[in-house]
Amino acid sequence: MKLHTLFKSVPSVLILAMSLIAINANSSQAEVVKINPNFEPDPLILKGQSGGQNSSNCGNIGAAPSQVIQVTESLPYLRLTVESSGQPTLLIDGPGGRFCVLADSYSGGKPEMSGYWPKGTYSLHVGELSKGEHTYTLSISQQKKAGK
Repeated sequence: MKLHTLFKSVPSVLILAMSLIAINANSSQAEVVKINPNFEPDPLILKGQSGGQNSSNCGNIGAAPSQVIQVTESLPYLRLTVESSGQPTLLIDGPGGRFCVLADSYSGGKPEMSGYWPKGTYSLHVGELSKGEHTYTLSISQQKKAGK
């Protein structure tokens, strides 16, 4: 009798375990940050860990986006810049397509994308050209750089 009762409770235990796994998986997803015209503070600073286990054409990235931003209205100008002690990349997947941004001398050795941003949701993967992971800072601004 006790063995029969144990087997009856197994499905409940499995359901509980699967629920806990689902909760953990959802908690590792990036929070959606809304970008409104004239947002404050400017620049908006987000931090995280670059790199990941997935090899891509834009360096090593994580399975889930590092950051998700939602542009609530099309913006005539928005600039995203990544800073890290490693060799960061920025993979942007949004309404206008999928773009890989690498560091260059124009951006001071930091991955940077600026210009017109249509309304929509953008998944941002902060990648790493090396196999390592580094703390990064993502700066989001509506201000143009001086002299550019």
